Amino acid sequence: IRVVLTYALPKELIAKRPAEPRDSARLLALERSSGQISHRVFRDIPEFLKPGDCLVLNDTKVIPARLYGKKAVTGGGIELLLLEREEASEKHVIYRCLGQPAKNLRPGTRLVLDHGSIQAEVIAWKEGERWVRFEGRGVEQALYRLGQVPLPPYIDRPVQPEDADWYQTVYARQPGAVAAPTAGLHFTESLLSRLRAVDVRIAFVTLHVGWGTFKPVGEKELASGRLHPERFEVPAETMGAIQEAKGRGGRVIAVGTTVVRTLEAAIGRGEGPATPYPRQDLSGETCLFIRPGFEFKLVDALITNFHLPGTSLLLLVAAFVGEEQIRQAYEEAVQRKYRFYSYGDAMLIT
Repeated sequence: IRVVLTYALPKELIAKRPAEPRDSARLLALERSSGQISHRVFRDIPEFLKPGDCLVLNDTKVIPARLYGKKAVTGGGIELLLLEREEASEKHVIYRCLGQPAKNLRPGTRLVLDHGSIQAEVIAWKEGERWVRFEGRGVEQALYRLGQVPLPPYIDRPVQPEDADWYQTVYARQPGAVAAPTAGLHFTESLLSRLRAVDVRIAFVTLHVGWGTFKPVGEKELASGRLHPERFEVPAETMGAIQEAKGRGGRVIAVGTTVVRTLEAAIGRGEGPATPYPRQDLSGETCLFIRPGFEFKLVDALITNFHLPGTSLLLLVAAFVGEEQIRQAYEEAVQRKYRFYSYGDAMLIT
């Protein structure tokens, strides 16, 4: 199936900074069965949830993945974006990276960071990615100290100190993402407490969001039905919470497309007797591509942000609610001047 959604978005609707406070962002609530749309504020979320529901959050933590340095021989400036740690020892750590200027970062190229206190070498490359070995004891901690928040390219302004907090959910605890699970940015500790107080169960999964989340869907993905791989973990406790919610007639509300992808990928990976909700730790790597025609097995409702045209994230939302309904919702959001993308407003689909 070839579906690439496009829409016209005035540039001024791309949010450069988040709402303050977080839960003051606007909320477009869409009911799937009727197509009815209402316009609220994110802190109204508890009004849409009921006792027995299970709210599932992605607790991945964004690492300070953008680094600047120089080539050791020529002194030319370079930029690296850490994608994933591949190997670590007492004396070095190897990361898969993106690098600029790409043509000058061939295997064997020596790099220096932090005025020479960190030495590194490009040891391999493949399909535009570089494997870089950073040398020295405690080098990974030094990289985290030097790195900057990897804001998406459409937030075209310099990184500010506040971004280290803004571009992180209040419940982030598992380092490894290079992009935030942005639907979760709207939650505050007090809002989560309000939900627990009305008997909404809060559960967590981990999916480390990769840079591929921003890439438009291309011919390769459409032909293969697979996306960039991302690692995930679903604790047994979370599967138990889902099982209890379903048993009580409650709903599973996914906070973000990453949670949808994690839950739908994890289902069926359990060992032993077949069960819809295996109560065990589930983990692995997923290339799951959710697009119109996909049959959802776990997720009943979705909280998400407004996504870039033509991306896998928008296709996932279209699969969940229907292509025509999502087009209408986005058109209304543009007309009403909702703020779009990572620091923008939110949508609730019930």
